[in-house]
Amino acid sequence: MDATAPGPRPGPQSQSQPEPEPEPRPRRRDRAATRAALLDAARLRFGRHGYDGTGVRDIAADAGVDPALVFRYFGSKERLYAEAVRAEVPAGLAADRRRPLEAITADLLHDVVFADWSAYDGEHPLLVMLRSSGRDHVREQLRTRVCEDYLGEFTRRLEGPDAHLRAELLGALLLGMGVMRSLVGSPALGEASFGQARPLVDRVVAALARNEEGDR
Repeated sequence: MDATAPGPRPGPQSQSQPEPEPEPRPRRRDRAATRAALLDAARLRFGRHGYDGTGVRDIAADAGVDPALVFRYFGSKERLYAEAVRAEVPAGLAADRRRPLEAITADLLHDVVFADWSAYDGEHPLLVMLRSSGRDHVREQLRTRVCEDYLGEFTRRLEGPDAHLRAELLGALLLGMGVMRSLVGSPALGEASFGQARPLVDRVVAALARNEEGDR
């Protein structure tokens, strides 16, 4: 046999194979991002279906997480609702104590009645709370936001012994308009624009702003 004859060629198994890529490590859960996703999902669910019509599993599914994380991050459905559905007085609304009452009510008329709050499926959070006000904890949350926050700003700009009453009447006007336009779907107010409604509301505000005792 010729010693110089070539030997057998290496088979496919003898060729070098690429090393398999390491499996990706499981991503660490971002607590802040998960909480934010749950809050966003909760706002939409509560806005569309109210407190009783919304389940923890529904919110978790919308956020793409395990339902147990709702209780880990918020403790309960009730606490999640309280954090998700908040109606804070806008920071710039009351910054200037000398700002006229008519200007403040005009801003609230726009925000509460006419603005599109997409995070809550279109409604202002005060109206979202009204939908679930049959629940004691929701009603208390609504009362605190309206009476201590919004109406407090009205009262500080009114004079006379009945300032608190007139402030509550202003609040009733704005919330009532929101209910009629959004929840009831009344035809005339539902079709009206902010520009059409504002001068009429301004006349009511001007009447309630007058201190009849001081004018006598």
